[in-house]
Amino acid sequence: MKSAAESSPELEIEHLSEQIDRVDNVDVPRLLALQERKTDEWHRTSFAPSGTGLLELIEQEHHCNFELWHEEDKARRDDQGYEFVYRAKRNIDHWNQRRNDCIERIDTWFAERSPAFAEGTPMNSETPGMIIDRLSILALKEYHMAEEAERASAPEAQRARCQEKRGVIRRQRSDLARALDEMLAAIVRGTRGFRVYYQFKMYNDPALNPELYRKR
Repeated sequence: MKSAAESSPELEIEHLSEQIDRVDNVDVPRLLALQERKTDEWHRTSFAPSGTGLLELIEQEHHCNFELWHEEDKARRDDQGYEFVYRAKRNIDHWNQRRNDCIERIDTWFAERSPAFAEGTPMNSETPGMIIDRLSILALKEYHMAEEAERASAPEAQRARCQEKRGVIRRQRSDLARALDEMLAAIVRGTRGFRVYYQFKMYNDPALNPELYRKR
């Protein structure tokens, strides 16, 4: 597997359509390139999956974060009235549930293709899907921080601060990508393991949320 330091995402975009069928075929810089490209693309066009298999799952998860980002922006409006903010908050609940479902599907993909690990093998506190989710959010942060760094109507000092923050985000994303690459390599070797526990979101289940089942 190539590390984030060994391959430039910009050079990998043309290979994003290739099918990934094994954990040791996962090329982390290509995943970064996919998230970057889709972040830019979805600001101009509507969502339509372009990949298959793991790449499609990662696209779907990234799209949830994309929608969440913009609904969170809307929820901060205090000039549009109650209904506007209420609708944004409900959309946030919707996309957050879908996001968690997508993370679990990504983790299931990895779990089904990873070698069995022995009892006592060191475990990761984060799963591959969780790290890919964090990379997705950082891709969105970088895109929007770049927008603010280049916004002509913003004060020059503010633009400079945003440019500095963008550099921190890029370093964080690079470090996290390297951590994912190293984690996947350790999983393939059998020296680290992870489990998919599934996040049971009780507040979205009418049978488990007391505020919902008591009103019936």
